[in-house]
Amino acid sequence: MSATLASLRIRNLALVEDLLWEPHRGFVAITGETGAGKSIIVGGVKLLVGERADKSVIRSGCDSCTVEGVFLLEKSSPLHGILEAGGVEPCENGQLIIRRTLSTNGSGRQFTNGSPCTLGLLRQVGDLLLDLHGPHDHQSLFSRDQQLLLVDGFADADALRIAHASARKEWMQLVDEKQRLAVDAATLARELDLLTHQTEEIALATLQAGEEEPLLARQKASANSQRISGICTELSALASESDDSLSSRLGDVNRLARELHRLDPSADGLEKSANALFESLQDFARDVDRYAAALETDPAELSKIEARLDVLQSLKRKYGATVEDVIAFGKEASSRLAALRNRGAHGAGLEDAISSASRTMESAAQKLTAARRTAAPKLTALVKRHLGDLGFAKSGFSISLEPLDAPGPLGRESAEFLFTPNPGEPERPLRAIASSGEISRVMLAIKTALAAQDSVPVLIFDEIDANVGGEIGAKVGAKMKELGGTHQVFCITHLPQVAALASSHFIVAKDTTGKRTSTSLTEACGPSREAEIARMLGGNPASALPHAKALLRERETSLQPVAKNSPTKQLKG
Repeated sequence: MSATLASLRIRNLALVEDLLWEPHRGFVAITGETGAGKSIIVGGVKLLVGERADKSVIRSGCDSCTVEGVFLLEKSSPLHGILEAGGVEPCENGQLIIRRTLSTNGSGRQFTNGSPCTLGLLRQVGDLLLDLHGPHDHQSLFSRDQQLLLVDGFADADALRIAHASARKEWMQLVDEKQRLAVDAATLARELDLLTHQTEEIALATLQAGEEEPLLARQKASANSQRISGICTELSALASESDDSLSSRLGDVNRLARELHRLDPSADGLEKSANALFESLQDFARDVDRYAAALETDPAELSKIEARLDVLQSLKRKYGATVEDVIAFGKEASSRLAALRNRGAHGAGLEDAISSASRTMESAAQKLTAARRTAAPKLTALVKRHLGDLGFAKSGFSISLEPLDAPGPLGRESAEFLFTPNPGEPERPLRAIASSGEISRVMLAIKTALAAQDSVPVLIFDEIDANVGGEIGAKVGAKMKELGGTHQVFCITHLPQVAALASSHFIVAKDTTGKRTSTSLTEACGPSREAEIARMLGGNPASALPHAKALLRERETSLQPVAKNSPTKQLKG
C-alpha cells in the first residue's frame, strides 16, 4: 500500500464532540446501530479531501469544528510530487497531515503539513489518496470515458494513451494553423495593403529608441531662447567691471581686505576669502558669456524639432503609447507581412507537417487500440469470475469497444461495459441497471479485478452491501477481505457476514449524557466483537451469540488476501 490512514481526529462535527480513531491496515469494518453516526466518519474523511461543507455540520453550541487526518506515505507515492508542486512542506517521516476547520461565521481554513492550502489542492490529493463508494457513488462507473480508462489501467496502456493525446494535440494545432492561413483572396489583399502601409510608414520614420525625451528638452530651450538671452545679458551686466556692477563692488571688498591684512597680518584669512570671491565672480562671468554665445536662436532649428515631434506623435496615436511601442509594432507587422507573402511556401510545408503528424497520431492510436483489444477479453473473464463469487454465477458481462468516426482525446474507440444478471436476457449498459445492490456488486467485482492496477490506496465502502444479505453478503465480505491484501479498505456495514470477515472491527455508538448526545468509536475485540456480531444477526441473543462465534471462526479459514502470483495477476498476463 502506497498510503494508509493512520489516525483521524474529529472535533465538534455533528454528534461528535471529540473523537480520535487510529485504524489498522487491511480490511476494517465499521458497524453500529442505525443513527449512531457512522456517516459522520465518512463525512469527516470527505472534508479532509476537499469536499465542500457549510456551517450546518458544526456541533450545536460550538463556534467551529475541526477534522485532522494523518496518512502514512511510502517514498514511491505520487502524492509527494503533488505536494511539492503545491508549495507544501515535505512529509516528515512519511507523514501527511491534513487539517481542516469550519467556523459558524462561514469561514474555513485548511492546512497540509502545517502549510495553508486550497480546497483544490485537497481534492487533487484526495483523487490519488482515497476512493469512496456509497449507495449512490457509482456514477463514475457509468461514464464511458471512465470505463475506457479502467481498460487502459488493466492493459498498462496509460503511456500509450498519453502518447496518442500528445500526437493528436500537435496534429490539431497544425490543422488550426492551416485554417487560419486559408483566407479568401480579397481579405488577403486588404491585409497585405494594410501591413505594407504600416511597415513602410514606420520604416520611413527611422525611429530611434529614446529619441523623444532629448527632442522635447531642445524644443523647450529653443522656444524660450529670447528670455534666456535676456537673462544672460543681465547676468553679464552684473558681472561686468562697470561702476555699479557686482564686479566693481567685489573689487572694493578685495582692496579693503588687502589693506586690512597690511595693517593686521592676522587678517590673512579674510584677504584670501575676499580674493576667492572676486575670482569666482570672474569665472562666472566667463561661463555666462560662453553659454550665451552657444545659444541656438535659429528659428529653422526649432521648426525641425517640432516637425520631428509631430511625426512621433502621429505614429504613437496609431501604433503605441511610446516610441518603443511603435518600433515593436513595426517589427511585428513586418513579420506578419513576410508570413503572408510566403503563405504559399508555408502552406506547402504545412501540408507535409499535417500529413506527418496524422501518421504519428494514427500509429499511436493503433498501438492503443491493439492493447485495449488484447486486454478487454482478459478483464472480462476476470470480472465474470469475481461476479460468480458474488452470486452472479450465470450473469453476463462484456466490454464493447466501438470505433469512433474520428480520433478523440482518448483514442479511436469508446468503451461500454455491458451486464445482465440473468441468463437469456440481453446485456445492457451498466447505467441501465436499476438495482443498487446489483451495481454495487458489479463495482466490487471490477474493483477486485483491477486491484493490482488500482493506484488509489484507501478504499471506503459506505453500506454498498445494502439490499444484499445472507450468503451473498458473505461473498461481498470475502471480496473486501481480498482487496484488503493490497489496499486499506473501510466498510460501513449492517451485514454480520461482512463485518465478521474484517481484519479489524470498530463500533460506532451514540450516548446521551444530560441533555447532550455524542458519538463514540471503539475497537471491538474478543467478547465485544462477538456481542456486536450477535446484535447484527438479530433474533434471540442466546442463539445469536454461538452463530456470531462461528462466523468469526470461519474468518480464519476464509479467502486469504491476493498474493503476487494470484489468479488476478496471471489472468492479466
